[in-house]
Amino acid sequence: MAIHPQAPKNLWVAAGDGDLDRVRVSLSPNMPDPNTYTPMHAAASYGHVHILQYLISRGGDVNITDEDGDTPLYTVENLETARFLVQHGAVVARQNSEGVSPIDHLTEDFPHIAMYLRSAVDSSARTASPAPAPAAAQPPSQHSQNAATEELTSALMQSVQEIMQRAEAEGRDPEEELRQAVSRTVLQGVITGFDMSTDDNAPRGAQGDAEDSTPAKRPRTDEGSG
Repeated sequence: MAIHPQAPKNLWVAAGDGDLDRVRVSLSPNMPDPNTYTPMHAAASYGHVHILQYLISRGGDVNITDEDGDTPLYTVENLETARFLVQHGAVVARQNSEGVSPIDHLTEDFPHIAMYLRSAVDSSARTASPAPAPAAAQPPSQHSQNAATEELTSALMQSVQEIMQRAEAEGRDPEEELRQAVSRTVLQGVITGFDMSTDDNAPRGAQGDAEDSTPAKRPRTDEGSG
C-alpha cells in the first residue's frame, strides 16, 4: 500500500496551530483564504501571541478585516491576546458590516474581555482629545486608573464564576444574570471614574467635607438580583 506524504500546512492552518516555523516560510500575513480569513485572524482566535508578534513584524495588520468586516480582535477568546492586539493598535471603537462592535460581539461569551475593551475605549477617549479643564484640574493618575480597572475586572471575573457555578447547580441558563453582572460592573466603573476625578480635583477641605457628609456611592442593582 502506497504511503502518501501529508500535505503541507497552508499559512492559515499554521497560524492557527501556532506553527511558527511553517509561518516563517509562508506568504503574506494579510493574505485571506477563500473565506477571507487571514493568518492574523487565525492566530488571534487561537491565542498564539508569538505568531501575532511575528506576523506583525512581517507587515501583519491588526485591523485587517474579513468579508464580515471583523478584525482579529473579534476572534479573541482570552484577555492576553486582546491586550496584545490593543497595545499594537487594534481599533476597539469600530463596527463590522452588521453594525456590531468588538465589545458587543464578545460581551455574551467573554464578558471579562468586553469589560477590558470598554476600559480601553474610555482610556483612549480621555487621552485622545481631552476637553479644556477649568482651574487647571488634573485627571486621576494612570496608576489609580489601572488599579481601579484591575479591581473591577477581578470582581467581575469572580462574579461570573459564582454565577456559572450557581446556574449549573440549579440547572438553569445563566445568560441574563451574566448580562446583569456585566452591566453592574460597567456602571460601577463609570461611578468610580467620576469619583476619582472629583476627589483628585476638589480642594482638600472640600474632599474632607464630602467624605463626612456623603455616603459612598454604589451602583443601583436590578430588583431581585443578589
